[in-house]
Amino acid sequence: MKRIAVISLMLAASLAACKQSNDGMGPAQQAGKTLDEVSAKAADKVKEEVGKADAAAADARAKAPEAVEQAKRNLDKVTDKVGQKVEEAGQKMRQDAK
Repeated sequence: MKRIAVISLMLAASLAACKQSNDGMGPAQQAGKTLDEVSAKAADKVKEEVGKADAAAADARAKAPEAVEQAKRNLDKVTDKVGQKVEEAGQKMRQDAK
């Protein structure tokens, strides 16, 4: 008798765990639905971040030619300045040699 009562309680608990909710889905279906929703949100977030990275890369590519031109101008200025300093040093060496 005790054995039948225990089995009945276990069976009732098992059936209660599998009971469908108001929307007609069982626990496994609800877990699957939640997993699908979370996966969709994660995919949307990844797509959003990839879009931001693409936009930043496109912006950097657009700015690259101007950066190269600015670097060339700066290099020309530095080269001129070094040339002047070398000339000044050469003149000073000639004066000191006299």
